[in-house]
Amino acid sequence: MRMMTLASGSSGNCIYIGSENTHILIDAGITRKRIMEGLAKVNIKLSEISAIFVTHEHSDHVKGIGVVSRNDEIPIYCTNGTKEGIYHLGGMGKVDKSLLHTIVADKEYMVGDLCIHPFTVSHDAKEPVAYTVQCSDKKVGVVTDLGCYDDYIVQNMKGCHSILVEANHDVNLLQVGSYPYYLKQRILGNKGHLSNELCGRLIDTLLNKNINNIILGHLSKENNYDKLAFETVKCEIDLSASDYKSNDFNISVASRTTPSCMVEV
Repeated sequence: MRMMTLASGSSGNCIYIGSENTHILIDAGITRKRIMEGLAKVNIKLSEISAIFVTHEHSDHVKGIGVVSRNDEIPIYCTNGTKEGIYHLGGMGKVDKSLLHTIVADKEYMVGDLCIHPFTVSHDAKEPVAYTVQCSDKKVGVVTDLGCYDDYIVQNMKGCHSILVEANHDVNLLQVGSYPYYLKQRILGNKGHLSNELCGRLIDTLLNKNINNIILGHLSKENNYDKLAFETVKCEIDLSASDYKSNDFNISVASRTTPSCMVEV
């Protein structure tokens, strides 16, 4: 299996996951042109994408979906709440309804040789989910846009060989920054976003001998920066009671604007 971020941040999100035979996207919150350019770097055409799985209806996750679906006729999978949210916001435009497929959390969906498993997360959207994707004995997980985590989240992410986890903000930067009070409270709340510290603690619960890559994603442009997220997550792991240390794993930070290197599992 392979995974790469085409973009990951508060201004746009799109993640490629695939096997030798099947290719999917998690979200399409960037332009069709950027998606095509990112995929071209690894010799994949947009016409080879079998499906787009959507986490939730916020524009940084869906703003490219309408154009892609109209031009490329790629099936779109999302929860009913997400579908309603997209239509309410008017973010997709006219889409062939035959391309829209409703999914429910905690049920598995097969696309080619990929098994996609959505699970519920706590975020201020209508019916948000995160995903794990499995092919044979290999498993990857993508969990962003959640204000908190619990045993349910951990159990769903257990056993992954590569993970992308949200490290959205540094709490101190957010608190002293220019955001209005209500927005700060939203981000810090249980339906907001994971801080660097919470990201590190969640990752610490998921560490196992089979993980070969850990990607920190969905960083805020205003309230975080790469080195701070990286060092904070490493510190959380190293100070924990875990048998693992941060240097045991390849930890990287996904760019908000450019594709990452392909991760192989």
